[in-house]
Amino acid sequence: MKKTPLLNVALSRLIASLGHGDLVVIGDAGLPVPPGVELIDLALTQGIPDFISTLNVVLSEMQVERHVLASEILDKQPTALVALDKLHAEGALGQRQLVDHEQFKILSRQARAIVRTGECQPYCNIVLAAGVTF
Repeated sequence: MKKTPLLNVALSRLIASLGHGDLVVIGDAGLPVPPGVELIDLALTQGIPDFISTLNVVLSEMQVERHVLASEILDKQPTALVALDKLHAEGALGQRQLVDHEQFKILSRQARAIVRTGECQPYCNIVLAAGVTF
């Protein structure tokens, strides 16, 4: 058995296959998935799993160089923003980039996969760009 917290086979496979600069999106329950982008659907019901718990587990295995958020998250101030700011301050998310939500959805077309959570807070979506450990 694995020693790390991530047990989901599809998500673990995705992270193991990432190269430098590859994009992974972790999204709320309403984020559209563009045609041709793999969907790893973890959503069970509203709030389960939540965005931050999913992000923390992904970060247990993924090296992140930078992240992208929709600028609207700063206006809506969902409770998840506090945890995102803390992870950013700790260096777990690399550089931060803000784009408007429409640009965020366009960027998600380039993702290797979108991980759908059960999150129902507005704008709880993040693009993670894979870094390297060396």
